[in-house]
Amino acid sequence: MHFSVFLTTRSAGPAEDAPVIRAMTEHAVDAERNGFDAVFLPDHHFTGYSPPASDPMMFAAYLAGRLERMRFGFSVQTVPLHHPVRFAERLALLDQLTHGKILVGVGSGTTPEEMIGFGVDFTEASELSRSNLEIVERLWAKQPDDDPVVFDNGRYRGTVVSRIVPVPYTRPRPTMMSVAARPSSVERAARFAQPAFIPTFTPPVLAGLDPVSHVKSHFADYQTALLAAGHPDEVVTHALEWTSVSFQFVHLAETEERAREELDRLVDEYQAAVEREHVANKKAETIGNVRLRDAPDARTEEWKRTWCLWGTPESVTEQLRRYREIGIGNVLGGFMGGPLTPFRAAMTAQAMELFGRDVIPAFRDR
Repeated sequence: MHFSVFLTTRSAGPAEDAPVIRAMTEHAVDAERNGFDAVFLPDHHFTGYSPPASDPMMFAAYLAGRLERMRFGFSVQTVPLHHPVRFAERLALLDQLTHGKILVGVGSGTTPEEMIGFGVDFTEASELSRSNLEIVERLWAKQPDDDPVVFDNGRYRGTVVSRIVPVPYTRPRPTMMSVAARPSSVERAARFAQPAFIPTFTPPVLAGLDPVSHVKSHFADYQTALLAAGHPDEVVTHALEWTSVSFQFVHLAETEERAREELDRLVDEYQAAVEREHVANKKAETIGNVRLRDAPDARTEEWKRTWCLWGTPESVTEQLRRYREIGIGNVLGGFMGGPLTPFRAAMTAQAMELFGRDVIPAFRDR
């Protein structure tokens, strides 16, 4: 079983950007030191959600020069915001620089503010994501003597005469990942033998009290489709090895009571940040002529059971054994969610040390 760290924490204003970037860099270094296998980066813009998220490929390239052992994932790249040629080129180069150690989660985006900032119609984001990915596949497959790749999806257009340079290190494409929440995304992940993000909920309900049952159901659908796609055994093994379950908050303490008390305080800080960002998104909804659901209340028991993992090292280990028994290959956890307060920094250090010392070794082959 692999373990990965989701690199995210909030910046509340310009004065916090540089300290947050430094803290996230140190957090990635700590992840490698504590035995984690990968770091995953988000792709977000404008709100301060995570300052390096404005260009996660550049941040990953910077980290790759410091972290020789780690893999670098994206959770997830907002595909409609990227010109398909630049997307294909930059991922291919990063795949070469890391010797094939990137894991590229893709999605269509969730926030109107990001879309209008890039001049993208939020209502067209899903179709634009699908179209962009089809173009990228054509670009990666193109040989110099092939006919030009000509594309025009309404938003992006171009003609590539020669080829994408460099080619990806991993052929025929870098390792891509999809969220296996709907039949269409499950089908795509299975067809291309992509590792999948397995949700702890079933849309449209985004929170509940029994995340394991949702993971079990979604994983079964994905595994069935993957095995039916006829891929070689080693390809299926790689896909399942990095199929992931994600938690926005992972927190450990020496006692259950202390872990829950500290988690509740962290989530309270997080909720304040979410509500601050939601104000900007509501303005963007008006400009973009869309209406989305209200910001979730992370303080509810349902949200915590769905999006959080907490307890002592022993109880967290037992919880994770249930996911391993289902077949999950990678656990992706956020250890620095919310604003970067002194309390958040102290809790991050505590949880990372306990997880690396007591949880990860319990899942290593001996």
